[in-house]
Amino acid sequence: MTNGTLRLTTAQAIIKYLANQYIVVDGQDMRLCGGGFGIFGHGNVTCLGEALYDARDALPLYRGQNEQSMGFAAAGYAKQWLRQRFMFCTASAGPGTANLLTSAALAHANRLPMLMLCGDTYVTRLPDPVLQQLEHFGNPTLGVNDAFKAVTRFWDRITHPAQILNSLPAAIATMLDPADCGPAFIGLPQDVQGWTFDYPESFFDKRVHRVRRQPPDAAEIADAVAQLKNAKRPMIIAGGGVQYSGAVAALTDFAVAHDIPVVETIAGRANLHQDHPLNIGPVGVTGSDSANAIAEQADVILAVGTRLQDFTTGSWTAFAQDARIIGLNVGRHDAMKHLSMPVIGDAKLGLIAFGHGLNGYKTPATWVDFAKAERVKWVAYTDDITTVGNGPNSYAQAIRAVNDLCDPRDRVVAAAGGLPAEVTAHWQTKDIGTVDVEFGFSCMGYEIAGGWGARIAQAEREPDKDTIVFTGDGSYLMLNSDIYSSVLTQKKLIILVLDNGGFAVINKLQNNTGNESFNNLIADSPTIPKSFAVDFAAHAASMGANAETVSNATELGAAFLRAKSAEKTSVIVMQVDPYDGWTTQGHAWWEVGTPHITENPKVAEKHHETEAGRSKQRKGV
Repeated sequence: MTNGTLRLTTAQAIIKYLANQYIVVDGQDMRLCGGGFGIFGHGNVTCLGEALYDARDALPLYRGQNEQSMGFAAAGYAKQWLRQRFMFCTASAGPGTANLLTSAALAHANRLPMLMLCGDTYVTRLPDPVLQQLEHFGNPTLGVNDAFKAVTRFWDRITHPAQILNSLPAAIATMLDPADCGPAFIGLPQDVQGWTFDYPESFFDKRVHRVRRQPPDAAEIADAVAQLKNAKRPMIIAGGGVQYSGAVAALTDFAVAHDIPVVETIAGRANLHQDHPLNIGPVGVTGSDSANAIAEQADVILAVGTRLQDFTTGSWTAFAQDARIIGLNVGRHDAMKHLSMPVIGDAKLGLIAFGHGLNGYKTPATWVDFAKAERVKWVAYTDDITTVGNGPNSYAQAIRAVNDLCDPRDRVVAAAGGLPAEVTAHWQTKDIGTVDVEFGFSCMGYEIAGGWGARIAQAEREPDKDTIVFTGDGSYLMLNSDIYSSVLTQKKLIILVLDNGGFAVINKLQNNTGNESFNNLIADSPTIPKSFAVDFAAHAASMGANAETVSNATELGAAFLRAKSAEKTSVIVMQVDPYDGWTTQGHAWWEVGTPHITENPKVAEKHHETEAGRSKQRKGV
């Protein structure tokens, strides 16, 4: 500890504090904050920018092209580091900060750490109304930054320099809390950023953090063990929390010791290797016939590290009405869903405790044999649908072509649209923790930006491996500027742009509910008199990437190998059929709102079909 004080501006003190926070990762002290993403404006450039310049070696600042994509990149970075490290985002007052709202919501939904240091209006109010200030006539304290209260786990506005002595440690504690992890927002009024204070020198001492492991309650473990011992058809749902807890080995050991089949959520993909005998496949709406077959017959379901989203539960129709659910989760909110028997605590410690309690228990062989047989059938189906030439160009064919050629430690990134379902169904896990399918917020535009953030993190650990991004043309057009970012920063990406002429997966949903194609595909948009095909390769090349267009998945595979050997970002474009080639099996029921009254007989018919699926819906809440 040191004594005395340091006179610093608020902005200088924030950056100095962040630069001295560390975390132990694999036995090594590393900076907790890996740096930041920033776009400067009048609300953050003069004071925060000055502080960041002096710390540019300790906290590298990546220049963003769009504030929303900066937030997505920060989320991709945090995922790659399994929430053990985070990046900050800084934006100016007004629209720059407002652009971060969507990415804050994504981080909140996915329980990801991200720190936002954003400009704010003046505390003194002397120059009001200032540039980009959003005025509320009856409440002068209310502004754009208050909107972040709904999409953050921690929110504060600094109105005096001394407040950061409490605010910064609280923000970091939130971002590192296994149960409450999520984005933190700190509003920085433009005058307060430059005000000075005599800070205790000890505030800036090196501090080494560790992520807490909360042991489950012994009584809750005992109750769950008693339930599992009586199970005849048990099943484990492995969610993303398994990886965040570092519980992959514990999960595998537990499943093997007791011969319990395992299914994966979308966030939990790559918890088990593809060829593990107890890996029965992904579960739910975008799942597999094999996982869903055992889910509907399981009598006891151990849900580990999952928030049980509707795509996992088939809107709560995927499980038998009388199935008992045990929720092992560090978060109370998630552990108790749908009348689950909660076991609140760390996944790794919980699985080890379950193992001790279940000593000698084995799942009946008939149940395990049934699960494995279902898995064999599902693998045969995916092998068939991903075969090049078996039908028109498709997502599935492109995914398998890349999957077959990638390194086991390459990371695949996808989000929103039809690709999450196809990647979840068909990507064959070669190594643990190598898949990021962003479906917590299902946010179009995450793919390239999140891939850039993941690549920054990957380069810090495995610089010789690749980050592979799958995106559709719709997401590409929403947010593509981090192709340029990846080229500028020499953080190579391999980006597969699969062009189906619009928002084809929503067109499919539209058609599947009896509606006519309308305003989703470019060809079916009434305000577009003549379709125009974007030259995605030329567009990507204009941002400095290697780029080429291929005709089929065989050519895509060859192009992928060229991209693997290249030194900079490569973009490979292939057209896919918007109507045919979709994975038609493996889907659980999904609740979507359909018109109860309509003059369209096809819509009425589909409404009744949809409602018929509700009979299996669990009523526990």
